[in-house]
Amino acid sequence: MTPEQYVQNKAVASGSSFYYAFLFLPKDRRAAITAFYAFCREVDDVVDEIVDPALAHTKLAWWQSEVAKAFAGQPSHPVMKALMPHTAPYSIEARHLLAVIDGCQMDLAQNRYLDFAGLQRYCHLVAGIVGEVAAHIFGQTQPETTAYAHKLGLAFQLTNIIRDVGEDAQRGRIYLPMSELQQFDVKAHALLKREDSSNFQALMQFQTQRALGLYDEALAMLPAADRRSQKPGLMMASIYRTLLKEIALSNYQVLHQRISITPLRKFYLAWKTQAFGTIS
Repeated sequence: MTPEQYVQNKAVASGSSFYYAFLFLPKDRRAAITAFYAFCREVDDVVDEIVDPALAHTKLAWWQSEVAKAFAGQPSHPVMKALMPHTAPYSIEARHLLAVIDGCQMDLAQNRYLDFAGLQRYCHLVAGIVGEVAAHIFGQTQPETTAYAHKLGLAFQLTNIIRDVGEDAQRGRIYLPMSELQQFDVKAHALLKREDSSNFQALMQFQTQRALGLYDEALAMLPAADRRSQKPGLMMASIYRTLLKEIALSNYQVLHQRISITPLRKFYLAWKTQAFGTIS
């Protein structure tokens, strides 16, 4: 299996909404974003799939070393072999990849966030930086697009947090800020037991409205000159906003199920954004 086949398989197997946006990119840009996405999946899987924290730390340290070696011209992992030819053309730097690893290390070091400011730091590393790299690959021409990409990344990550509240609770993790649990009188131990309540639903409504507001803020920040090049991000925004609306329609039943959108609907939303520039 070639490195290119490896990263393609990694992207397809994830079933992520991001994959549907990649389909509409030119070949070189699609290859770059697929390789970068595969890198993000590899390091994220370390946290999600390795039960032993010490082993996970060791594996993330290995990835840090692999990034350094790859940028020194000696990649060994198929993901890095697939990614390295695209680093110079699309301004992907070692610091970007190391920041993503730092975000994953935060997952090993803490499973609670005191307030939204603390959560934003985590989101900056695992989503804002990813958005920054993606914007360059998509064809960014305006410096202001970087701020848009970071804001959009934050919205994406908050959407993931809302969708995955139940799954995270099973792992002993709570990404919703502790100060906001207190605000809505939702006890951490009840959340970990995945106990639904009207207070929990009110908390999730608050989180959803915040995320939807961030999508609006991000879209308002995107320079008109880059709107065409950044269509893949807009496709993802359409899919994720639709997901948030589905979660709201379910009355926030995210504790015991993973609410999702069918692949066909994801493709349709991506196609509609590509064809008409409209966002659901």
